[in-house]
Amino acid sequence: MRDDDVDVRLRAVVEADLEFFLAYEHDPEAVRRSRFTPRPRDAFMRHWKAKVLGDDTVFVQTVTVDGEVAGNFVAWWDGDRRFTGYWLGRPYWGRGIGSRALALFLEREQNRPLYADPFSGNAGSVRLLEKQGFRRDGVVQHGDNEHVVFVLS
Repeated sequence: MRDDDVDVRLRAVVEADLEFFLAYEHDPEAVRRSRFTPRPRDAFMRHWKAKVLGDDTVFVQTVTVDGEVAGNFVAWWDGDRRFTGYWLGRPYWGRGIGSRALALFLEREQNRPLYADPFSGNAGSVRLLEKQGFRRDGVVQHGDNEHVVFVLS
């Protein structure tokens, strides 16, 4: 089901957004699909304030849907590669919101090539990247989990 009539926007992250991001990261279904271990609250806040918001090379945007915080998109450097990642709250899955938000984000994040490496079993995330023109470029292991490497040229 697509929600073509909702207002999807990106804006700068404000501190109050972090509480939403934390809750979305701790959603049990999101954890299962992403194979990402959620951080305890204090570690989450330290990470976001120091390594995301406190790093001038990181580009991060809050996704809003009809004015409500729906998640975030972020781009960062890992060595000589620029990566993107994202997290949307479960109420916003499967509605075309991720695709619309990623398209908006890619207009603002101009670095190419741009890489992403979602868990290979996260069909929604894999599909999201493919729909925006990312192509498969291999696999990597993160712990016990296989991740697909995608690149957008």
